[in-house]
Amino acid sequence: MTDPIWAKVAQLPVRRHSPLATLLAALAGLGMAAMAIFYAVYYQDKVGPAQPLPFSHRVHAGVKQIGCVVCHRGVASSSDAGMPPLQTCMLCHEHIIREFPYIRQLREQYEQGVPIAWLQVDTLNEYAFFDHRMHLRRGIDCGYCHGDIKDMDRVFQAHEFQMGFCIQCHRDNGASHDCFTCHR
Repeated sequence: MTDPIWAKVAQLPVRRHSPLATLLAALAGLGMAAMAIFYAVYYQDKVGPAQPLPFSHRVHAGVKQIGCVVCHRGVASSSDAGMPPLQTCMLCHEHIIREFPYIRQLREQYEQGVPIAWLQVDTLNEYAFFDHRMHLRRGIDCGYCHGDIKDMDRVFQAHEFQMGFCIQCHRDNGASHDCFTCHR
């Protein structure tokens, strides 16, 4: 015994699409596939991870021309550039655009003593040693390794820090190729 609903469905006329409708559907499918490929290949590679609070390096480093060392103070005094503490943000945002929703949230976290868990973008293998101080003293611009930060809203890793990248830079700049320079 068949279900009466399915018997009615089986009796419905089959609707044929015109060749134009089929062509338009195929073009729409191709367009969506092209957009997906574009997003996967270009957009994901050129936009860094979403941070807990939106922060635009394009605005701060580009438009406002705030130098890297102002916020990443560790770059001049230790091997690690470090993430800026909220106190650094509050130097300006205690007075500037205070009522912007994300700045309010930043201020609330600062007042509560809760740091922001920024996501690290650039990574280096743990068996490699790197000291920002040496590179700054040699006049190596931050952008050589980190890309054009001034054009990035959400920072992405511009280069994979593999041995070949570092060796080429050392060759180009007359630096040591000795293994123990980077592997201690």
